[in-house]
Parts: sequence; C-alpha cells; structure tokens
Amino acid sequence: MTAEAGRAPRLRRFEVAPLRGIWRHELALYKRYWMTQSFASMVEPTFYLLAFGYGFGSMVAAVGHYRYLDFVATGVVGTAALFTSVFPGMFNSYIRRAFQHTYDAILAAPVDVHELVTAEALWIAAKSSVYSCTPIVVALFFGLDPSFGMLLVPFMVFFLALGFGLFGMWTSSVVPSINSFDYVITGVVTPLFLVAGTFFPVDALPDWAGYAARVNPLYHCVELVRHAVFGLRPLADLGHLGALVAFAALMWILAVRGMRKRLID
Repeated sequence: MTAEAGRAPRLRRFEVAPLRGIWRHELALYKRYWMTQSFASMVEPTFYLLAFGYGFGSMVAAVGHYRYLDFVATGVVGTAALFTSVFPGMFNSYIRRAFQHTYDAILAAPVDVHELVTAEALWIAAKSSVYSCTPIVVALFFGLDPSFGMLLVPFMVFFLALGFGLFGMWTSSVVPSINSFDYVITGVVTPLFLVAGTFFPVDALPDWAGYAARVNPLYHCVELVRHAVFGLRPLADLGHLGALVAFAALMWILAVRGMRKRLID
C-alpha cells in the first residue's frame, strides 16, 4: 500500500465543535485586551469623522443632498471596517503562524485548516461590524437623523469585514516576512481607502479612477451604508451586497489555499 493510499481522506465538511472551540479561544484572549483594542478601533474613526467632517465641512456645506458631516460619517463606517479587519487578518495571522505557532497547536486538535480560517475570519468580522458603527453613533449626536435602516448597517459591514479579514489572512500566507506588509498597506490598502467615495463622491473622479473605484469592495460597502441611513434602493443594494459576498467568497478560497500550504492539515 502506498503512502498516498494509506493516508486518511481529507475532510471537507464543517463541524460546529472546531468553530466553537476557536471562538472560545478568541474570546479568552479578547477578555485580556478588549479595552485597548476597543479604544483604538472606536476612537480612530471618530477622529476621522470630526477632522474631515468639521475641517472640510467648514468649506463644503453639502455633497449632493447630504450634509457633508453626514456624508463623511456614513463613509467612515466602511473605512473603519477596512482597518479593523485587514490589519488583524494580516498581523495576527502571521504572528500566530510564524512566531507563536498557535495555529500548529490548534491543528493538532481535530480541526482542519478551512475551519480554522473560517472561524478566525468570522471572529474578525463580528468584532469589526460592531466597532464600525461608532461613526454613526457619534454623528447622531451631531445632528444625523436616525432611521430604521441604521439597524442593517452591522450586517452590511459584516460582509466587507469578512472579505478583508480573509484578504489579510491570505496575504499573511504569501508574504516572505512581516516587514513585507508595508507593500500591501501602501500599495493596496491605502488606495482602496482613498478611492471609495468616503470623503468625496466617486462621480467627481476622472473616468479611469471612477471605474477603479467601482471594483473596490469598500466602495460597495460605503454605498450600502449610505443607502441604509438615507433610504434603501433595493435593486442597487442587492448589486452592492452581491459584490461584497463575491469578494468574501473569493478571499475565502485564496486564504484557505494559502494557509493550507503553510500549515500541516
């Protein structure tokens, strides 16, 4: 019998126990650093909101039919989701795999790589979807009119955070060293952050930049959040949501393949 024939078949199904176990591990860690992480995740987007909303807002009263402060508040939600998902996906995954060998220990239990990647990404997305609502809460105190659509924002943001959390995990499996993340941050994350309709309308950009913005997952999240706050547009929103789901699905495939090459499954 060959070694390949004698090897146990790889399981591709998902089991609840591994996902639950990984979440318990994450929750135990989170209880130790929740205060510092919450401070950074909630205060930084608030500074963006106040700086741009009041800084540019003193020169630009309105954008389209929106007060500029409200325009920025809804846009910063997507930006907060980007930062609170892609950075943990990149750095936490790399450190746990390459330095701490946490993933090796987890995989010694009856856990498969695809379950590990999925549980980690879902945890990142769950946290990010809560933290990212901070700019809207702050904007309510500065005159943003409340609406029932705001209740949908965490669910909309979840798919963006899931996609970028998986993107971070994938990049952590392909970069040669932790210092290589500088290329990803400067060459990918920063352009996505700037060209997403967060601080100025995409329609005001040159044609080539406008086309690039429309393939940016962050743009689709920003549009979804704005529609949820100011008035849903069902057909357009389904298209934006579909783009985020497709992005998350593609990143899941890449992240699982990348991590599987780096880890023993």
